[in-house]
Order: sequence, then structure tokens, then C-alpha cells
Amino acid sequence: MTKLTGEQVLMRIFIGEGDRCEHKPLYEALVELFRAEGFAGATVLRGVCGFGANRVYHTQKLLDLSADLPLVVEVVDSQEKINAIMPRIDAMMNGGMITLEKATVIRYSPAEGRQ
Repeated sequence: MTKLTGEQVLMRIFIGEGDRCEHKPLYEALVELFRAEGFAGATVLRGVCGFGANRVYHTQKLLDLSADLPLVVEVVDSQEKINAIMPRIDAMMNGGMITLEKATVIRYSPAEGRQ
């Protein structure tokens, strides 16, 4: 694994819990794609509430079992790897939003012996 320090790119993919890719939750499909392509790591964050382009407010209520809460999938890697994977990500998504920003990685320590 290459050492990931210095200027990299932070990609955030904003989707909903109910979004799917084929028969699988989209967030799982994205994380599996990033892992298979050798990305440095990926994290899925679950929001407590939010709204998107359609202006529908999503929140978790005690009696609401289908809240379709917002999710953010974050990955940090090189601009080249992000650019190379974008067509595949675009093909997986029906909606949502993707943002890219420069990030300075100060420390990245892969655990020894893990794959």
C-alpha cells in the first residue's frame, strides 16, 4: 500500500438510506467498490435529519420506521484514483450529490498485517 500523506482529495457522496444499487444498499455497494479498487479507506456517516434537492425533510421519529435518513460516504485518496472511479460511481447513483475538496493528510497509518 502506498503511503497516503500530503495533498489528497476528500470525496463526499450524499445519498439516502433507501438508495439502492441493484438489490443492495447503495452505501454498501460504494464501500465495496472502494475496497475492491484499493482505496485508502471509506466511512459511511448516518445523519439524524436532512433534506435534498426534492426538499423532502427526512428525520428519525420513534414511530417512523422508513425515515430514509441521509448518509454521507467519505473517501480520501489521490485525484487520479478519484477521477478514474467517477464514471462507475455515476452509473451506480440515481440521485444524490458528490462533492470534492482538497485535503491535507497529515498521518495515514495502515495497520500491519491487515488486508
